[in-house]
Amino acid sequence: MPAEATDAAGDSYEGGLRKVARVVLLDPDDRILLLHGHEPDDPADDWWFTPGGGLEGDETREEAALRELAEETGITEVELGPVLWRRTCSFPFAGRRWDQDEWYYLARTAHTSETVPEAMGLTELERRSVAGARWWTCQELTQAHETVYPTRLAELLRRLLDEGPPAGPVTLDTEIV
Repeated sequence: MPAEATDAAGDSYEGGLRKVARVVLLDPDDRILLLHGHEPDDPADDWWFTPGGGLEGDETREEAALRELAEETGITEVELGPVLWRRTCSFPFAGRRWDQDEWYYLARTAHTSETVPEAMGLTELERRSVAGARWWTCQELTQAHETVYPTRLAELLRRLLDEGPPAGPVTLDTEIV
């Protein structure tokens, strides 16, 4: 989960509750885009996670979501939807503890699973801890043996695809690793 902590501000993160905007990016076939992260010094300690990161300056969460998506994937043509989920998490990464208040936004893109996202603005820490990206079907996520964050993402995605976005943001269980 820790590469979730990486972003431009993340290289200098010094503690406290970090405000984070994440993106549940769906293609026209309802595949979700996930990034593949790992501990900077241990590529075997890996996981999958949604694009996103910490707010910079006085930007809104919506602005941060779009900026992070562009930096981490190169995808800028998206329709940003509502906040789907909120969660608080705490985890070790790159030698320190990260405490985050994350908001997950729905977004749609015309890009397809044949489009390989290209990171355009990774920080030094992200270059050492993000190994790529992949489009996943809900079924692939359900059957995955890899670690994925948030941990119930397959179930959450299935509910989103079956029922549409919730009337208001759903608060997910706190995750402490």
